[in-house]
Amino acid sequence: MELFGQLGQGFEAALTLTNLLYCLIGVTLGTLVGVLPGIGPVATIAMLLPATYGQEPLSALIMLAGIYYGAQYGGSTSAILVNLPGESSSVVTCLDGHAMARQGRAGAALGIVALGSFFAGTVSTLLIAALAAPLAAVALKFGPAEYFSLMVLGLVAAVVLASGSLAKAIAMTVLGLVVGLVGTDVNSGAVRFSFGIPELADGFGFVVVSMGLFGIGEIIHNIEKGAQRDVYAAAVSGIWPKREDFRASWKPTLRGTFLGSVLGVLPGGGAVLSAFAAYTLEKRLADDPSRFGRGAIEGVAAPEAANNAGAQTSFIPLLTLGIPPNAVMALMVGAMMIHGIVPGPQVMTDKPDLFWGLIASMWIGNLMLVLLNLPLIGIWIRLLRVPYHLLYPAILVFCCIGVYSVNQSATEVMFAAGFGVLGYVFIKLRCEPAPLLLGFVLGPLMEENLRRALLLSRGDPTVFLTRPLSLALLLAALALVVMLVLPAVRQTREIAFHED
Repeated sequence: MELFGQLGQGFEAALTLTNLLYCLIGVTLGTLVGVLPGIGPVATIAMLLPATYGQEPLSALIMLAGIYYGAQYGGSTSAILVNLPGESSSVVTCLDGHAMARQGRAGAALGIVALGSFFAGTVSTLLIAALAAPLAAVALKFGPAEYFSLMVLGLVAAVVLASGSLAKAIAMTVLGLVVGLVGTDVNSGAVRFSFGIPELADGFGFVVVSMGLFGIGEIIHNIEKGAQRDVYAAAVSGIWPKREDFRASWKPTLRGTFLGSVLGVLPGGGAVLSAFAAYTLEKRLADDPSRFGRGAIEGVAAPEAANNAGAQTSFIPLLTLGIPPNAVMALMVGAMMIHGIVPGPQVMTDKPDLFWGLIASMWIGNLMLVLLNLPLIGIWIRLLRVPYHLLYPAILVFCCIGVYSVNQSATEVMFAAGFGVLGYVFIKLRCEPAPLLLGFVLGPLMEENLRRALLLSRGDPTVFLTRPLSLALLLAALALVVMLVLPAVRQTREIAFHED
């Protein structure tokens, strides 16, 4: 009963006119950036961070969260109609979704996506609410040693579950940790790694790094690609799926929701890994796997339910432990810090309206997405025809204005441009920048908790091993490393990320 009372408190906070408006703006922007391939929620949230300074904290977080899970809906639209995923988590939807569109069943595919995603969003919202209090209660018992070990586990898991080369993921994580060390040492007051540049005395700004890597870097890359595309925009009819479509897709939707809810909590998991895993599972369970890739509705229902569930349950470690499991959640940490909120279990007790209001807004946002996506298919089709060369100049100007508005510093705009070039280089080298951002966010926190733990133990490093919870977390991190060495596990990982 207490849970329903807390959810009621959350709905009361979320159902104000202002918060409903920001929720609508967030999910609409999320759908838009999902529909338009090449922008993505990470770049969009990074660009909008400066715009949240004047907002109420709850309104800002509701809008940014809406962009994230809204992009999962929008990405499926371009995947089905254009065979071009607007979001990386929609890659597998192209395989059967576009095949259904070519068979004249685009409406059924879009309908199953909307209904399945709404169901997954509802389940994952309830799961967040149910797990929040127990996890927060455990987290309140954490000391510096436990937090340090938890962050080590988070970074190791992010590397293990990252797509692409392991060596590159490790290198990007280490680089992020190094970039996070630039600035003034909080203990000694000494300025380090600033190379005599006064603007680096406080380190690189979060907005500068995130907007450069994900905003400007993506723009440069997409300009190079040219992004020419043919829109398969035959008349979309029969949005409501037929009875046989429901019969074929309800079990995959359930399995995708469960799998996405579990994998979304894992560091480095989130929507992308959930979608790939759900598609692989359905293909293995199918009586006739050869149907997949030729318009099997299960190949649309399962990954779309999984990516929406995974996107939302990735908020669990952020809200309860203060640990971002992926790049978008790292940006949410930045948004909370902009408003003077320290992520972690104390948010539930100190700011219950914000905590439960954000959770309640996710269900409201999912309902808005169903109402937005199905009737407005025609508008999204027209947007897919907008030439990219008309979009990029406006996005680039918005990035520069956003960076400058934070501290009115032209130097920071130059830093952002530098990180943009670096982001482009990473894309060309096929280095995923998300581990870098996680390392950048977690690095200073790891250092702070490492020093606090050693100060409290009077310099005894065994404190990380003598405290049971800290030891368990470090053993879990070690187990992940050992598992990755096993040939069977490495092969499974390669198959999971080879579906695209």
